[in-house]
Amino acid sequence: MGESRQELLNWLNALLQLNLTKVEQCGTGAAFCQIMDSIYGNIPMARVKFNVNTEYAYLQNFKILTNAFSAQGIDRPVPVQSLVKCKMQDNLEFLQWMKRYWDANFPGTEYDAVARRKGQGMATAPASAPRSTAAPKARGTTPQITGQRTRTPLGGASTTALQAEISTLKESVAGLERERDFYFSKLRDIELLLQESQVDPDEDKATIIKKVQDILYSTEDGFEIPEEEQAVNDDETF
Repeated sequence: MGESRQELLNWLNALLQLNLTKVEQCGTGAAFCQIMDSIYGNIPMARVKFNVNTEYAYLQNFKILTNAFSAQGIDRPVPVQSLVKCKMQDNLEFLQWMKRYWDANFPGTEYDAVARRKGQGMATAPASAPRSTAAPKARGTTPQITGQRTRTPLGGASTTALQAEISTLKESVAGLERERDFYFSKLRDIELLLQESQVDPDEDKATIIKKVQDILYSTEDGFEIPEEEQAVNDDETF
């Protein structure tokens, strides 16, 4: 089983005389370059940048690392695009592999890490993706409005009108719900009546029709039938 994050950081800080606190900081590529230099002593450390925090600078460091891999005949791919995002898991896996490679190839000679990198330290790398190096957009000549926009307070007559409209809408909804329930109850009563008539087939059809009419024309508070319509209904025959 590979070393833990803390064990790897302790080893790396001791070897390179750094003060890294997170594995993600290896995403700059600088520490990986110097691990290789501690083995072979031929990495152009003057070109390796430690005090950087842009993806462009990280890519330059990894270019040096991949060149070193090629020079030593190391066929392991370097997942540059993943490492420069400074994500913990990607850098942890690659650091574990670098530690195993170092264990197998380090010559055991004394290594002065600070002297090799000309006293450079390690900038505090971000825990997530580095800053973009895209050029800033050119500023136009359109004048900028510096004053704050004033908001018109919502109150007085406007608030009263809105509250009245909301109240009216609520009453309309309540009325529609009562009407729905009223007619649904009629349908349910007729359904029960027809079910009962099937149980008693001897019941006169005229009686059943009269009962259906009674249900249809029954009223309750809020649902009175107009007098004109009631007169027409009384004259209807079936």
